[in-house]
Amino acid sequence: MKNTIKVERAKHDLTQAALADKINVSRQTINSIEIGKFVPSSILVLKIAAVFNTTVEEIFTLEEQDWK
Repeated sequence: MKNTIKVERAKHDLTQAALADKINVSRQTINSIEIGKFVPSSILVLKIAAVFNTTVEEIFTLEEQDWK
C-alpha cells in the first residue's frame, strides 16, 4: 500500500516522532508505514488521516499487488 505520509508530514512541519506522539505509536512504526514495510490497521489509518485533516484515500492508495 502506497502512502503520502512523508509529504503530509512535510506540509504540516511534523517529524516522524511528532506524528507518532499524536497517534500514540512509536517513531519506528511511522517509519515502517512510510517505507511500506508495515500495513497499518484501519484505526491507525483513520487516526493518521485525522491528524492531517484529510481523507484516508488522500494518504493511502492500494497497489495492484494488494489485490492479490
